[in-house]
Amino acid sequence: MKADNDQKAVLMLGDGTVFEGKSFGCRGEVAGEVVFNTSMTGYQEILTDPSYCEQIVTMTYPQIGNYGVNSRDVESSKVQVKGFIVREYMDHYSSWRAEKSLQEYLQDYGIIGICEIDTRQLTRHIREEGAMKGIISTAAAGRKELKKKLEDFPDMAGRDLVDLVTCRDTYIFNPAKTDHKYTIAAYDFGIKTNILRCLDNAGFNIAVMPARTDPERLLSDEYSGILLSNGPGDPAAVTYAVENIKKLIGKKPIFGICLGHQLLALALGARTYKLKFGHHGANHPVMNMENGEVEVTTQNHGFSVDIESLRGIEGASNRVTHINLNDRTIEGLYYPEISAFTVQHHPEAGPGPHDSRYIFRRFSELIDNFNAQIEG
Repeated sequence: MKADNDQKAVLMLGDGTVFEGKSFGCRGEVAGEVVFNTSMTGYQEILTDPSYCEQIVTMTYPQIGNYGVNSRDVESSKVQVKGFIVREYMDHYSSWRAEKSLQEYLQDYGIIGICEIDTRQLTRHIREEGAMKGIISTAAAGRKELKKKLEDFPDMAGRDLVDLVTCRDTYIFNPAKTDHKYTIAAYDFGIKTNILRCLDNAGFNIAVMPARTDPERLLSDEYSGILLSNGPGDPAAVTYAVENIKKLIGKKPIFGICLGHQLLALALGARTYKLKFGHHGANHPVMNMENGEVEVTTQNHGFSVDIESLRGIEGASNRVTHINLNDRTIEGLYYPEISAFTVQHHPEAGPGPHDSRYIFRRFSELIDNFNAQIEG
């Protein structure tokens, strides 16, 4: 079923390529980096993932909206994407959990969408040319005007977007349940709610702290470990986080996810680089180098740690624990001398798959071993 209105919309990419379609959600204009996500389900989790801040997301699965949205399948307090691109928007939804349509949901948060364009062609274009800026417009603006607006919009590389998504004050996740074995401090660089749920289920009390929190606060005796969360943007631009993490290394067990994985590597002296079109989806194969098993993973990142830059890092040996089978990029690192490990993919998934959920238990084991070493 098509969107209710017949309002025309246009998508222009940074290289001048234009796609014409129909509007759904809100009307207007919005610019951002255009990426594609290969998940078949989970569009509400994708929309609310803070790691998509300043990005326009294209869904490769052709029919989107058929199960509606609800108030539970969210990864943050609001829709985080700048815009949304689908092949066929389904306004008629069918799910016992649904509370409203996707169109109503986007309208609630002022998000502009475009449908009825060839998302397969768009995805192939991004794969061949790389992720690039784009603008969606329902206005009667000319091509030259849209092109000028795109030229003025900043590139993703070099941008610190963490300040746009981090919490403003420290809070306790699930305060009604604080009797777990360990209490940890979590740096919020754009943390997903399902990461907090998984940590809670794995036996952690969690104090979530703003990204610029003084590291001395995380080193308090009340915290047994430190989480470095996921988040958006270029890790090399989040210089304050890198400097803060340097002050935490070796003093408490550290677990990093996605952006947190990249930031710890930078703090240890490695480099990161921008991927051609990033990894976004719930079906990316990753090999666990410790046991040879392949995990199907959820991913959402546009940057990666440079494997060559890891060689010979002074003060901490490291070991690659996971490798992406699509392009051989790093998906996991273990730093035994400093009691730290990180993963590039998302073990919390949301909605799935759940192959990597065991990683949260590894954090508890890391803290157990760290404490045993101190007591020994």
